[in-house]
Amino acid sequence: MSLRTAQRASLVDQVIDQIKEQITSGSWQLHAKIPTETVLAEQLGVGRNTVREAVRALTHAGLLDCRQGDGTYVRATNELSGAMLRRLRQAEHLEILEVRRALEVEAARLAATRRTESDVKLIEDALAHRERAWEAGEPNAFVEADLAFHMAVVHATHNRVLLDLYEDFSEALRASITAAGTSLNSTYIPHDAIARAIAAGDATAAERAGHACMEHILIALTEA
Repeated sequence: MSLRTAQRASLVDQVIDQIKEQITSGSWQLHAKIPTETVLAEQLGVGRNTVREAVRALTHAGLLDCRQGDGTYVRATNELSGAMLRRLRQAEHLEILEVRRALEVEAARLAATRRTESDVKLIEDALAHRERAWEAGEPNAFVEADLAFHMAVVHATHNRVLLDLYEDFSEALRASITAAGTSLNSTYIPHDAIARAIAAGDATAAERAGHACMEHILIALTEA
């Protein structure tokens, strides 16, 4: 990591800009822990109070997540993502699932027309992992595996905006998948029809399978 020493009057703004640069450039990855206030102050040549103000501003903007007694982590890669995360934290699970349905049904349709052989393999591997996690009765592993499956489908669309949106949405999706799993109890919702349709390049079947899957979850959650 290379940070420039802040020299002009608005030190806090300069520190904010440089921290943003580390995030947007990928030097600090999403969900990664960033250096401590002391380390940042030394690297930037400013006081800890200046760093603290900058971190506080970026936390308010939703880019950083300060965890008491643990440290500060990258929560989002830009202000739009941060704003989305703040909004999603206030949303009901049903609202999140309705938006998730729109994203995943369209993703399944696009993936069927654009997938590559490597995309298909990634989807099939994610599907197998999902099924193993369910059979093992590991709820946390299943949530991550289910999210990984849908992320693989979104990757296969090769639509960077959709991928960025889905990645930003992932924190809320984890909560919605967990809530859906609790409501569905022991009911397993197969995703193999989605994988088969995408592999076959059948956009209509993929869209139909994705819609059926989400409708099943929405109905079960509404009844619960």
